[in-house]
Amino acid sequence: MEGLEEKLKVLSIARRSCPEEPTYLLDVALQPSGLLAVSCSNFTIHLHNKDTLKQVGEYQGHNGRLCGVTFGHTSSDLLYSGSADGTVRVWDVRQPGTEAAQKFKSDPAHCYCSFDLSCSDMLLCAGTEQVDSEDSFLIFWDSRKPAGGLLGVYSESHSDDITQVRFHPRDKDRLASGSTDGLVNVFDLSRGAEEDALLATCNSDSSASSVCWSGANYTQLLCLSHDEGLHLWDLGQLDTDEPLTIFSTSDARSLTLLADGRGVDYLVGGRWLEDTQKLLVVGGKNNGDLHLMECDARGLHLLRSLEGGHASTVRCFLWDAAGEALFTGGEDAQLLLWKPGGEELTPGKRESMKSESALRLKSRPHKKHGYHREKTTA
Repeated sequence: MEGLEEKLKVLSIARRSCPEEPTYLLDVALQPSGLLAVSCSNFTIHLHNKDTLKQVGEYQGHNGRLCGVTFGHTSSDLLYSGSADGTVRVWDVRQPGTEAAQKFKSDPAHCYCSFDLSCSDMLLCAGTEQVDSEDSFLIFWDSRKPAGGLLGVYSESHSDDITQVRFHPRDKDRLASGSTDGLVNVFDLSRGAEEDALLATCNSDSSASSVCWSGANYTQLLCLSHDEGLHLWDLGQLDTDEPLTIFSTSDARSLTLLADGRGVDYLVGGRWLEDTQKLLVVGGKNNGDLHLMECDARGLHLLRSLEGGHASTVRCFLWDAAGEALFTGGEDAQLLLWKPGGEELTPGKRESMKSESALRLKSRPHKKHGYHREKTTA
């Protein structure tokens, strides 16, 4: 089997797509049958053909910052999107441009800054911003009930904005959540009540920005922080005396990762790649250059640098194992497809489309305040 480094070594730009209006591309999701969904800072969702990147549809309806998009696992014609407008909406991609087929809501005071769908497609969860400077909530719905199916909330495990929720890729009852309170919690939802469901609490010592399940059996958790920290934990050690931490750095920018002896300016995110059994972490430079790294117990290791594609900060990426292709989107409004031996039809880096200060304000990274609380680690 070809290794990850060999797969990445042959990547080059094959296609490039830019919307007519300047907008940041915030998140990307892949449908197995060939569609890409991209959430944008202007509150719209674009549908693209994954091979040509041609835009084939658009959804409008949200009136607040989008916090992600994901396709159904068992019903891949359904696309889910979450928003700070206090809704999770479901769109039928067989009917581009139509109204949302379903809408999930909770209390009017709730603004969602994260959401996810379980691997069985039966359960939806959204994480809220802090409400009235006191509480933040994990909201749960039965996704099969068209009337909304609100099941209940967890309210005791986080004390600030819940910036990420991630269901386990194989266990429909396992959920991880990260927050600006610095904590990453792991729940077994089959246990019911919140205090019984909470299995573990890991402390990132900083505001958590993203969480990713990883490892051969998805027993590991990767956490990235808003100040570019990175932590990799092994939950398989919960019932042992061994430490949970596999690798940790409080600031990935300080690591000497690049050929010129410097580090990355920021981290985009991480993904466990089933086809190569590796944890891929993507970092970038402010000029748009991307750096693809492997993360393991030895730390971060540069595998490949991708230059000449983006003109500014990259916000999202996705690895297509079937096509051995990489999709990237960023603040320059560009969606790029990198493939083995790709030859771009119109080569040359496009200029950034960022022009309005309002665009930056509308889609700034989630940084409400610094992290000052002292927390204990379970």
